[in-house]
This record gives sequence, structure tokens and C-alpha cells, in this order.
Amino acid sequence: MSYITFNQPYKWYAVYTRSRAEKKVNTQLERKGIKTYLPLLKERRKLSDRIKMVEEPLLSGYIFVKVSNKEYYDVLVTPGAIRYVCFEGKPTPIPDRQIEDLKIFIENRDCKIEVTSEHIRKGDFIKVIYGPLKNVSGEVVEIRGKRRILLRFSSLGYCIHAEMGINKVELINKKRNSCNIL
Repeated sequence: MSYITFNQPYKWYAVYTRSRAEKKVNTQLERKGIKTYLPLLKERRKLSDRIKMVEEPLLSGYIFVKVSNKEYYDVLVTPGAIRYVCFEGKPTPIPDRQIEDLKIFIENRDCKIEVTSEHIRKGDFIKVIYGPLKNVSGEVVEIRGKRRILLRFSSLGYCIHAEMGINKVELINKKRNSCNIL
């Protein structure tokens, strides 16, 4: 039998929420003193009588929490929180760097960065070396034309679209083999 120790380091985790409950869960967790991150995008919505700016979650049904074993179960008993995102049956910690990269994407969402695919291929890992997305890295999931790539954050299970130029990225690792499952 294993026992939980309460002096574990704090790690980021993704939590599934009930449909359209992300903001409520975020507020409740913050009231409990739990560090959260809910990436929101401002969108223009047309209502019957006016146009209104609303904030919608970037990743529908997800919220990110930074917890140790001490707060781990406090998240699960929060109304609207369903469960942690798991791989192979275990909640998967998300590296701090990926949360920071996600924040950079949100902050620079409207910035256009030109991309070309001359030296990168599907499955390669790249790092942005210049511009507003500097130091963001990810796996190239898809190349769309000559100026658009799709990057994946593996532990999030989500992809982010980005446009950047050949002089703005560097190859970290070449694709290992042609049988990568995406």
C-alpha cells in the first residue's frame, strides 16, 4: 500500500470540467487558494439586439491547476470538476514550460508570424527563436501550405496553429521514424 506524502512539489495538471463550467470551476478553485490557469479568448458575439465581446475558454472543457498532493483531492471535490486528464491511467503532470508557452500563444494570438516548411517536416520538434513566440517549442503535427504549421503540446493533447517564417524557427529533433502516431 502506498501513502500520499504532503510535501510533494507543485505541478500543473489539466482537469476535465462539465460542459461550459470552466469559469465557475476556476473561480471556486481560486477561492480555495489553488493556483489555476484558464486560457480565455475574447470573441465578438452577435446577439439579437447587439454585438458583445465575450471571453470563451481556448480549450473547451479544460482548466489547468498547479497542485501538490495536499490539494490534489480538493480539486476533484469542486462542483463542476470531473477528473484529471490521464494517460495510461495516471494523471499526467504538464511541464511548467508548456503552460508558459500556452500563455505566450494567448498573449500573442493576433500577431502574424510567417512560416515556411522548407526544412521542417511532420513529426519534427521545433523551437521558435525570434519574435513574440520566442522559446516556444512543440511537435510539428501538420504543415499547411508554405506558411502555416500545427504544433502539438503532447501532455495537453491539443494542437495550436501558428504561422512563422523559416528564419524564426530552429529544428530541435528530426522525426524519429515514419511510423509516428499522431
